[in-house]
Amino acid sequence: MKKNLAIAMGGYTSEWEVSIKSGNFVYDTLKDTYNSYQAHILKDEWFIWHNQRKYKLDKSDFSFTLDGKKITFDIVFNTIHGTPGEDGLIQGYFQNLGIKQTASDYYNAALSFNKRDCISVLRAYGIPTAKNYFYNKGEDVDPQEIANTVGLPCFVKANRAGSSFGITKVKNESQIEEAIYHSLKEDDEVIIESFLDGREVSVGVVNYKGKVTALPITEIITENEFFDYEAKYLGKSKEITPAEMDPEMTNEVQELAVKIFKILKMKGLTRSEFIFHNGKPHFLEINACPGLTKASILPQQAKAAGIDIKDLFINAIELA
Repeated sequence: MKKNLAIAMGGYTSEWEVSIKSGNFVYDTLKDTYNSYQAHILKDEWFIWHNQRKYKLDKSDFSFTLDGKKITFDIVFNTIHGTPGEDGLIQGYFQNLGIKQTASDYYNAALSFNKRDCISVLRAYGIPTAKNYFYNKGEDVDPQEIANTVGLPCFVKANRAGSSFGITKVKNESQIEEAIYHSLKEDDEVIIESFLDGREVSVGVVNYKGKVTALPITEIITENEFFDYEAKYLGKSKEITPAEMDPEMTNEVQELAVKIFKILKMKGLTRSEFIFHNGKPHFLEINACPGLTKASILPQQAKAAGIDIKDLFINAIELA
């Protein structure tokens, strides 16, 4: 008997449209394997989209009614980018309901989503990162102190956001305050990081058939100042998979990505970002619910590894 599978997509942030694309790709891949339903989790409403119709989700037990029959779910495939799917909120909700889901558990997801906390934990394990400065909404802005701490140029980022929303590359002190206010549109916490000059790579790490495995790495070469929204989604970058990189460098960053996955006790499908600064991989961030469209980096890496994407998705469900 087929299991009832909800593919959760959407979210409450600027990333919701990207998440819908990820969710639809997962749905198209798995719709014949499970009784699959598209669960839209949006700020204004939660609903199932089925046969071109909306069905309201009952938040008390994550169910809906179809043709007079109550439909509940055996498992949820979590493709929500940002809150509430990547920051632990939806994980805690499903845990309370006793429904399994494919992403990391609530605390681990929350930790990985909070760039400041995540970096602080990983530094204790000797993981190289950029220099950083933390700012909270309402505090005085001291551009000189920030520049003295992290140097220029630097990156001003929303602490809890993805898809490069709320990020500015700052080249002089006069731009810092405006960049902070730009980040505050996405979050009330900001992280300001030193500029790391070097090759940028992305490493998918998955628990595949019982083993934590690093996928072939992707090098990102952008036409823009950095790997921003345009570069990620509007064709302003090259993503080379597998990266044309020295095997020693490849092994080093893959081993580091696996180490981070284990330190943070992640689950499911993840992707970490690094920059080779002065020849050493420096950690930028980890994505607990990475993009899963056909063109996204992790599916590209799975293909390069010879892993069928459907098999990878089913593996994530079986592990959950």
